[in-house]
Amino acid sequence: MSVEQESGGSSGADEPTDVRGVLAREVAATDFRLVLLTLLGVYALFAIFTLISGDGMGALKSRYTRLSFLFAAYAVLALALNLQWGYTGLFNIGVAGFMAVGVYTMSVVSTPPDAISGQGLGLPLPIGIIAGMIVAALVGLIAAVPALRLRADYLAIVTLGLSEIIRLTANSKNLSDWTVATFGFGTGGGSGTDLPARPTDGLVETYYAANNTLAQRAAWVLVMAVFVVAIYWLLARVGNSPFGRVLKAIREDELVAQSLGKDTRWFKIKVFMLGCALMGLGGILWQGSQSYVSPDSFRPIVTFYVFIAVIIGGSGSNTGSVIGSILFVGLLFEGPRTLGNIVSSAVDLGVPPGTFAGAVEPLAVFNFAPLLAFLVDNISSFRFILLGVVLIVIMQQRPEGMLGHRTESAAAVGLDRDTRAGTTGGDHDE
Repeated sequence: MSVEQESGGSSGADEPTDVRGVLAREVAATDFRLVLLTLLGVYALFAIFTLISGDGMGALKSRYTRLSFLFAAYAVLALALNLQWGYTGLFNIGVAGFMAVGVYTMSVVSTPPDAISGQGLGLPLPIGIIAGMIVAALVGLIAAVPALRLRADYLAIVTLGLSEIIRLTANSKNLSDWTVATFGFGTGGGSGTDLPARPTDGLVETYYAANNTLAQRAAWVLVMAVFVVAIYWLLARVGNSPFGRVLKAIREDELVAQSLGKDTRWFKIKVFMLGCALMGLGGILWQGSQSYVSPDSFRPIVTFYVFIAVIIGGSGSNTGSVIGSILFVGLLFEGPRTLGNIVSSAVDLGVPPGTFAGAVEPLAVFNFAPLLAFLVDNISSFRFILLGVVLIVIMQQRPEGMLGHRTESAAAVGLDRDTRAGTTGGDHDE
């Protein structure tokens, strides 16, 4: 039965709109199921880890809270990067720097003047959050305006250098002392700075009539989850708008977009600023939740992690960015370390060898314990090897990522089928 017959004989002119609406709802439902199944799968894996280790429900709750926190943190940053890289083709490898701008701006604006380390203006937290996003967007403007006049790879160089400049500036104790003496606020230098308390902590303390750390963290995770949903909705709206279609046209062929009368450089500047503002917000939600921040939290490795999440999920797909964040955190970031802790606590492997040669030498007599002890003791370092192997496999087997094949086109209507009024070809039959 054709779609037209199923809809009760609607006119051909209305059919394309009806079909697109049905398809959009089906895709949204499928995306929700994919995210939910991925989330439940990772939670189930860590439940098995906890069951094997015999740690109990308290440890499981703590692990779930940390996992959920990192899921939301990386999802916000991956969505922001996907807006720039996946939607528009802008290669920004300074994510950590824009996170730092957002966090430190919020700190300067909202940290109390009598804070133990670092001094702020003591303004309300919402003002600090908005200020952090605005300043991150303005720094993005400073980076984008000169770089976008040149080839695309220059933007990557500029953002990487700018990210390190921001981190080293925040790390400078002399600069912090000078700003405190001159303006009355500072960053704390390499020792870091205090941040405003999480607004949800007071509500939890009121409910429990005591300081419940796990409940406070869980409450903040719920806040972050709300932000993830809101940012996802915002980017979906942007992508389906005329502005978003221009962004995707720039990604596919900027010269063609220019030939249609679009000022592509202005579009790229605006979307780059929006993405940087969201990265600043991501930094505030992540690092700002810990009541303390230092420049070491914004090393280039953070940007590398965010890129891995987007690559796994698929560049150009918002749902892929969320799923990629869940898989990266669960399987590549927290999974190896949790598994290593379980093995070390369950099995007495002895003193780990100091070198890799000392670990593999006993293999000649089929003694695997020293190698296993060495791997468990250096699990954090071997995690980078695992990341490299995963990236190589993805590039060879599925370079578009899990959902990258669903990258949205720049056209307002589907181009793979005839959607002219009155057309009910065989491709529409069910």
